[in-house]
Amino acid sequence: MKRWLGKAETVLGNHSDRLNAINIFPVADGDTGTNLYLTVRAAAQSAAAAGDQPAQLDVGAVLASAGQAAMEEARGNSGTLFSVFLCAAAEPLTGHTRLTSTLLAAALNRAQIRAWSALSDPVPGTMLSVMEAAARAAAAVDAGQNGDDSNHALGLALDAAVEAALAAVIRTEDQLDALTSAHVVDAGGVGMLLILDCLRSAVLGEELQSELLDGLHGYDVSDPHIHTALPDDDGVEVMCTINLSPLNAATLRQQLDEIGESVIMSQVGSSPDSDGNYRWRVHVHVPAPEPAVAIIRSLGEPVQISISELALPQEPHTDAVNSSGHER
Repeated sequence: MKRWLGKAETVLGNHSDRLNAINIFPVADGDTGTNLYLTVRAAAQSAAAAGDQPAQLDVGAVLASAGQAAMEEARGNSGTLFSVFLCAAAEPLTGHTRLTSTLLAAALNRAQIRAWSALSDPVPGTMLSVMEAAARAAAAVDAGQNGDDSNHALGLALDAAVEAALAAVIRTEDQLDALTSAHVVDAGGVGMLLILDCLRSAVLGEELQSELLDGLHGYDVSDPHIHTALPDDDGVEVMCTINLSPLNAATLRQQLDEIGESVIMSQVGSSPDSDGNYRWRVHVHVPAPEPAVAIIRSLGEPVQISISELALPQEPHTDAVNSSGHER
């Protein structure tokens, strides 16, 4: 798992420019590659820093810790959804010291379901579709293995997952009008495909499939940055972490849905605090930050608030808030 995340960090770093170049959905802000890279880097650094403690022999524990680190540092739609994916994938793996075909299928299925449910208005033709296709393919292979827990069976499931993910990426161009018009595939979907191929490579000890991305529309190094030719998207991306009761979390999602788009809310960790509140990572695109921040503050004390312009990729302005709610 550490090798997978480390490899994914390197690969996404190498591919971030091309992913940015074709990033036009849900907004043409050209930062999907950067967001995925920074989020995966947080996960990889967390896993690497954990050392070889006894708990690190537990595959689920390794991924859960890495997923929470990624969630706290998540950037953009793509980074947030990958963090959700990682945290959810860890759950069926808890208590296990090795990956099998059956566990892989369970982890991918849990992850894709959780990622779809994290978004208020999920749509096909995105990295969600790629996650789902990979999960279905792994499950189909595992179902035919009659409980075989060998590395060979695991390899077959991984091969099928990556192959299905590639097919899903190709389909994205026809699933979203914006991608069809621009004649490109979805950037987040390509990023997820790369992450899955890194998993296959790390587990099987094989090289990455260098030809995997050949022929994907918009992905040739000579292609222009598609997003720069599209109109700028007005508004900002607001992200934060906040402790909320389940009722207040539902209220926040509903109120953010009313004023914004791309609302993603995902629980960080599974245990409530002493007041019965759970920790949530919140993401939304809004015309202006003030109404969204006001809604969030009306329900709790947010920390790690970041506000980024959608029209221009840049380092977010961080409004750090300590546990007592005072800005610093």
